[in-house]
Amino acid sequence: MPGELAVEAKGLTKTYKDVEALRGIDLRVERGTVLGLLGPNGAGKTTAVRILTTLLPPTAGTATVMGLDVESDAQALRTQIGLSGQNAAVDENMTGFENLEMVGRLYHLGKERSAERARELLERFELDEAGDRLVKTYSGGMGRRLDLAAALVAEPPMIFLDEPTTGLDPRSRIALWETIEAMVREGTTVLLTTQYLDEADRLADRIAVLDHGEVIAEGTSDELKDMIGGESIEVTLGNESQVELAIDTLAGISSEEPKSADGVVSVPFDRTRTSIAAAVRRLDSAGVAIEDLAIRRPTLDDVFISLTGHAAEEPSDENEEAEG
Repeated sequence: MPGELAVEAKGLTKTYKDVEALRGIDLRVERGTVLGLLGPNGAGKTTAVRILTTLLPPTAGTATVMGLDVESDAQALRTQIGLSGQNAAVDENMTGFENLEMVGRLYHLGKERSAERARELLERFELDEAGDRLVKTYSGGMGRRLDLAAALVAEPPMIFLDEPTTGLDPRSRIALWETIEAMVREGTTVLLTTQYLDEADRLADRIAVLDHGEVIAEGTSDELKDMIGGESIEVTLGNESQVELAIDTLAGISSEEPKSADGVVSVPFDRTRTSIAAAVRRLDSAGVAIEDLAIRRPTLDDVFISLTGHAAEEPSDENEEAEG
């Protein structure tokens, strides 16, 4: 049902000695949607996933996944979820088919159904031709696809993907994105952790931004971008000596002052109040030489830098165990 929650976490806290990996976070994920947990290494992303997948008890707070408590209903919950982590959980000394069949047996699907499911997933993830090869001969992208396939053997309604494309080449990343999108179209709920802004922008219905163990912002991609302002006009000047003239000329089209950097003057832009043509006419009348003019919308990178003061993909020095 629309609006029904697949995940609800309240006040989740996790402390390792003197390190607070999570500082009382709240999370809600509607069924059939994708929540992206966005943040740098050390933000608390992986710690949150470990708690929600019953691998780690919280220090404080509560969480339910698919209506089951992560602590008191842990055994039942494990049959309802799949997990694909940062490091592939498959056996490199077995074939792709053997890995998937083994997972089916562990889920008590039976010999026949396990083999059938393994063949289905190998074909779905375009690994059928490599199914009889040892996994240690697979490329990084193939290994990630197999790991994701293993998380789907028992057809769980909820999947946790912990930085699934880290280390993959661009082509393999896009292929994995397409696979995830296909899963969601079929009704799977996904919680995705990532430090890649383009990944969150493309895949997530809603995004929770984590930094130092706290949720510092949450919303759709557009809502987060709107937090730091709407569109802006960026004017690349043909003559950098005209920067001050361009700033004075554009000052009247916005309630905010224009800014300049490296010969580019930018000013916030509201389409309901000002037309692009009016800005061009002003500049032309003032004799400002325009080399290029573009309308720019804030990116998730802008949002993250505005919220945290650093980029999302910046490495962290925090202990990896108490990390994100």
